[in-house]
Amino acid sequence: MAYETASPSGLRRVVAASMAGTVVEWYEFFLYASASTLVLGTVFFPPSDDPFSGIIAAFVTYAIGFIARPLGGIVFGHLGDRYGRKKLLQASILIIGAATFLIGCLPGFAQVGYLAPALLVLLRFAQGFAIGGEWGGAVLLVAEHSPREQRGFWASWPQAAVPVGNLLATLVLFALSSTLSQDAFLGWGWRIAFWLSAVIVLIGWYIRTKVTEAPIFLEMKQAQEQEASKSFGPLEVVRRYPRGVLVAMGLRVAENILYYVVVTFSIVYLTQTVKEATSATLLILAGAHVVHFLVIPLFGRLSDRWGRKPVYATGAVLGAAWGFFAFPMMNTGNPVVIWAAIALGLVFHAAMYAGQPAIMAEMFPTRMRYSGVSLGYQVTSIFAGSLAP
Repeated sequence: MAYETASPSGLRRVVAASMAGTVVEWYEFFLYASASTLVLGTVFFPPSDDPFSGIIAAFVTYAIGFIARPLGGIVFGHLGDRYGRKKLLQASILIIGAATFLIGCLPGFAQVGYLAPALLVLLRFAQGFAIGGEWGGAVLLVAEHSPREQRGFWASWPQAAVPVGNLLATLVLFALSSTLSQDAFLGWGWRIAFWLSAVIVLIGWYIRTKVTEAPIFLEMKQAQEQEASKSFGPLEVVRRYPRGVLVAMGLRVAENILYYVVVTFSIVYLTQTVKEATSATLLILAGAHVVHFLVIPLFGRLSDRWGRKPVYATGAVLGAAWGFFAFPMMNTGNPVVIWAAIALGLVFHAAMYAGQPAIMAEMFPTRMRYSGVSLGYQVTSIFAGSLAP
C-alpha cells in the first residue's frame, strides 16, 4: 500500500498536533478513572458501611464510557472517512472537554439524590463517545503521513501521548490530595482537576487547527467525488474486511485487560488492601507513566526493525505472567518495589500497544480506514477494558 508521505518537518508537526490532542483526551479520560477509585464513589452514590460499594458503583459508571466508545468509533469513523480526520479530531476534543468540565460542576448525592449518578452517567457516556472517535483519527493522521519503513515508530507517538495525559491527571490529583485535607478534597478540591481541562482543551484544539489532511486522503476524496456511487461506513468495512476487523479486535484484548488492571485496579489494591496512602500511590503511578512514555516509541522502532508480530507476541507472553509476580511485589509495601511492579506491567503493555496503529492502518484502504480501525479498536473495550478493573 503506497503512501505519499510528508517531509520530516511536516511529519513532526503532524505528530505534535496528534499528540497534543491525545494528551488532552486521555488526561480527562483517566482523570475519571483515577477519581472513580478516590472520590466519585463517595460523592455521587448513597452512603454505605462497605467502602468498596461506592467504588464498585463508580466503576459501573466507568464502564459506561467503554460501552459508548464503539458508538463513537462508528459515528466518527463514518464521518471521518467522508469529511476528513482533522475536522472530526477537533470535534472530539471539544466534546470530551465539555463533558469533563461539567462533571466538575455536578452536585453530589447529598444535594440532589439519585439525580447525581444519573447526570454522571450521561456525561461519562459523552466522554466515552468522544474517546471512541479520537484514537482512530489521531493515529491515522500520523500513519498516513509516515513512510512505510518508519510507520511503526512515527505512529507509536500518539500512543505515547496516552501515558502523558495519564501522568498529568495523576500529578494534578496528587497535588490536590496531598495539599488539601481529606474533607476539602472530597468536598471541592477534586473538582479543580476537572475544571482545569478547559485550559488544556483550548490549547489542544488550537494545535489541531494547524494540521493538514494527509495527501493520500485528499487524493481519495477527489477520486471518490468523481464516482457516481459512494459507499462508506462500518457496514461496508465489516462486509468487505471482516478478517481485518476481527484481527484488530483480537489485538486489543490482552493489551486492554493488562493496561486497566495495571493502571486502574492497582490504585484500589494499593490504597484498600496494601493500605498505601493515596498521595504515595499516585506518585508511584506517575513514575511508572514516565517509563511507559519512554518505551512506547522504542517498541514502535523495534516493530519496524524486527516486525510487528514478534514484538507484540513478546509483550503478550510477559504480560500474561505479570500478575503472578506483581501483586506479591506490591504486598511488600516498599515504594520502589511497587513502582517496579507497575512499571514492568506498563513496559509489557507498551510492547503490544506501540505497533497497533501501523498494523491496523495497513489492514484497510483509505476510504474506509477510519471506520475499520475505530470499530476494531473500540468494540473490544466493552468486554476487555470496562470489565478488567
